[in-house]
Amino acid sequence: MPKKNKTLGEFIIENQSSFQYSSGELSKLINAIRLAAKVVNHEVNKAGLVDILGAAGDTNIQGEDQQKLDVMANDKFIQTLKNREIVCGIASEEEDDFISINSSDDRNQNKYVVLIDPLDGSSNIDVNVSVGTIFSIYRRITPVGSPVEMKDFLQKGSEQVAAGYVVYGTSTMLVYSTGAGVNGFTLNPALGTFYLSHPNMEFPEDGKIYSVNEGNYVHFLQGVKDYIKYCQKEEGDRPYTSRYIGSLVSDFHRNMIKGGIYMYPKSSIAENGKLRLLYECNPMAYLAEQANGVATDGFRRILDIEPTELHQRVPFFCGSKNMVNKLHEFMAKNA
Repeated sequence: MPKKNKTLGEFIIENQSSFQYSSGELSKLINAIRLAAKVVNHEVNKAGLVDILGAAGDTNIQGEDQQKLDVMANDKFIQTLKNREIVCGIASEEEDDFISINSSDDRNQNKYVVLIDPLDGSSNIDVNVSVGTIFSIYRRITPVGSPVEMKDFLQKGSEQVAAGYVVYGTSTMLVYSTGAGVNGFTLNPALGTFYLSHPNMEFPEDGKIYSVNEGNYVHFLQGVKDYIKYCQKEEGDRPYTSRYIGSLVSDFHRNMIKGGIYMYPKSSIAENGKLRLLYECNPMAYLAEQANGVATDGFRRILDIEPTELHQRVPFFCGSKNMVNKLHEFMAKNA
C-alpha cells in the first residue's frame, strides 16, 4: 500500500513505470489537471466574495443554463491543457464540439485526448454545497501528427487509460486511477500541495446508503421503484439510509468511502437518463471498477457501451457490488 503524506508529484513519478505507456506524457497531463484544479479551487472558494455566482446568461449544448463558474472552470482547464502542449484534443461538456489542439510547430505529436466535465454540480454553488471536476483520458486512435477526429473521442469507456475527479468540499481532493487502483490526494491550502491521504480506495462490497432523486419516483421504471422500496423496507440490515446531494462527484465520493449505490435512471421525463456517458458515466465507471465497485445502465456494463455522439446520455447506477447486483435482480424481473 502506498504510504500516506507523499505528494502527488512524488506519487506520479514513483508509479510512472507501472503504467503501460510510461512515456512521461501522462504524468505531465495529470500534473496539468492538478494545476488547473488548484486554480478552480481558489475561484470556488471565493464564491460569494466576487461576482462569480449565479447564471452566466448562456446555455450549453444540452440546453442547460450555464453558471458563471461553469464558464470559468471550462476556460481554466482548456487553457491549462492547451498551454502545456500535452494533448492533441479536448472535449468538454460545456462545448458544442471537440477542440483540436495544434502544438507550437503545428504538428501535434501528442497521443492523448481529454474529456472533461469542468464543474459538476455547479447549480449547488450558490448554496455552498460541494461540487467537482470529472476527467477522462484516452490514447488517440488516429495517426500521431494528424488532426484529431471524432472517433478519437467516441471510444468505449473500457479504452480509458486514466480517469479521475476533483471534489471541492470542506477539503479539496483529487482522486484518480491509471488502471492500478484508486488513490486520493488532499490539498494542503497553506502549501498549495496535494498529499496522498486515501491510498487504495475501495467500495465496501455492501453498503447502507442509496442515492437517488426520489422526487422523480413516479417517473421511474418499475424495477427501480421496486428496488427503492426494497431499500426502505425494515428487514435484516435495512432500511437503508437515503443520501442525495445532487452532485455526482460528491455522492460518488461518499458512497465509495462509506458503501452505497448511486442511481440516475431513465424515466418518463428523461428517456435516456440525464448523465453524460463520456464526461460523467465512463470516468466514474472506470473508477468504480478500479475500486472494487460496479457501474451499469441497469442491464449493461457502462464501460462496454459504444458511444455514438459526444453528448450522449445514459441511465447510470454505480456503487457497492452487492447493492448493484441486487438492483439488477429487480431490473431483470421487470424487463
